[in-house]
Amino acid sequence: MLQGWIQIALTILIIVAITPFFGRYMARVFMEQRTLLDPLCDRAESLLYTFVGVKGKENMTGWQYARAVLYSNAVIAILVFSLIAGQGVLPLNPTGIPAPTWDTTLHTAISFITNTDQQHYSGETTLSYGSQIWGLGYQMFTSAGTGLAVGIAFIRGLTGRPLGNFYVDLIRAITRILLPISIVGAIALIIAGVPETLAGPAILPTLENPNLSQAIARGPVAHFEMIKELGENGGGFFASNSAHPLENPNGFVNLVQLVAILSIPTSLIYTYGVFADNLKQARLIYLIPLGIFIGFTIITAIGEYNGNPAVNSLLGVDRAVNFEGKEVRFGWAQSALYAVTTTATMCGAVIAMHDSLMPNGGFATLSNLFLQIVFGGQGTGTAYLFAYLILAVFVTGLMVGRTPEFLGRKIEKREVVLASFLILLVHPIAILIPGAIALAFPDFQGISNPGFHGLSQVIYEYASAAANNGSGFEGLGDSQPSPIAIAAGAKPTITALWWNLSTSFSLLAGRYIPIAALLLLADGMSRKQPVPATTGTLRTDTGLFTGVTAGVILILGALTFLPILALGPIAEAFQITRMIG
Repeated sequence: MLQGWIQIALTILIIVAITPFFGRYMARVFMEQRTLLDPLCDRAESLLYTFVGVKGKENMTGWQYARAVLYSNAVIAILVFSLIAGQGVLPLNPTGIPAPTWDTTLHTAISFITNTDQQHYSGETTLSYGSQIWGLGYQMFTSAGTGLAVGIAFIRGLTGRPLGNFYVDLIRAITRILLPISIVGAIALIIAGVPETLAGPAILPTLENPNLSQAIARGPVAHFEMIKELGENGGGFFASNSAHPLENPNGFVNLVQLVAILSIPTSLIYTYGVFADNLKQARLIYLIPLGIFIGFTIITAIGEYNGNPAVNSLLGVDRAVNFEGKEVRFGWAQSALYAVTTTATMCGAVIAMHDSLMPNGGFATLSNLFLQIVFGGQGTGTAYLFAYLILAVFVTGLMVGRTPEFLGRKIEKREVVLASFLILLVHPIAILIPGAIALAFPDFQGISNPGFHGLSQVIYEYASAAANNGSGFEGLGDSQPSPIAIAAGAKPTITALWWNLSTSFSLLAGRYIPIAALLLLADGMSRKQPVPATTGTLRTDTGLFTGVTAGVILILGALTFLPILALGPIAEAFQITRMIG
């Protein structure tokens, strides 16, 4: 037990230690200050600016920035849809996999461009190497870069600067952050045992009978794996994601993945502190998601370590670790830490099946998806955190009778409406409405475990889509038969069609409506004239205000979804307890 807790503590300490260094580096990149990569990147970036037609790096308004995001992402999604649809006749397809069904192709293109990577298919049996490299790998860089660019634009607006230029921010995010770290990380993964090859499956004799053969899927995994984690993408090259031994062969690779997942979203809060020239406030704000993250990790780890009390009672033991669906190579602690990490950051990669988590873990992972700020999505999670901060300023100002101001700029009706729209309306609508429809029509559900757990399965899928996470409780019939199975006579199902189309709605609504609102909010803040601080100004860089913000997050964020949590993991926990009696 002690070893598991030490592993968790050391991982968190590593993340906390690298935060100021990486956060300051990202600030220098986007403030266009000198960095070590300038000699390598300046010329390449100039060519790219010319190619996309960026002249003079002109600043954009909120609407212009939002339109640039939408237009560019739409073009990329159409290109990738066409690529996957034509994979049967395109190169880099050593196993000759035909194209998936149109609804699977549509869902996949939307899922990866929204930085969600929700997979309603099995990687090695559905997509060719070409589709994975040219299509999904390309989207992993552009979707992560888009989120990072939006987060930086939001920080600029919040601190009174122009929002910047989306194309410049996207290019700098890729060339100076995502690509260099991915190259170094991919080399480290190759050295550690992750394959990187264009060869087809390896045909080897089985251990049980040397006269029988088996096909072991492989491919260009290492570079795919690194940007999958660093960019909070989460889509697995193989069906079992990071539980697959070729994606995650040992403890070192597992640690690299955890650090890569957490590095950008945690460091962006420090980046804000550099932009605002207020590192004290950044450190205090950092404690909010860090505290919730540690709390959820402890809750999940205790549940997995103690196991199912009903089963323990039948066995006559006090405790039996819950190894169902867990990564037995790394143990209960790493499985719990990875589950919380991947839902806290909206990455979605998994080493344990979340459907097999105890109710503790189901409560923690669902809560992460509902809150979206622990530490949230690539770039957008930081922006959501500050949207809560704006609401906290407004609520606190009402309580104490002071004019709500943030960084010397008045918080007025427009800012409150946009922040409330983001937090209280868009996310619940994208989850609860399609979830209610699925629960009302049994033909759409496809759940494998009726009852409280089945409700969690359905809501988790939509929460994962709307939060741009991508992980799943699974147990759902959300996948069409593989292209090879369809070629052999299998028929597509209406259940999988429903899940592909309905989650596509949640994917798009959960990604682009909030991005547009965040950019408009930041644009409005950037245009406000700063007001000199007085004795009546509400300080936002104090421990007291940080506590108030945490309270606002729990009240506005958590209570919105409390009925779902009560009918899902909480009710399931009581059901297990009742079984003991």
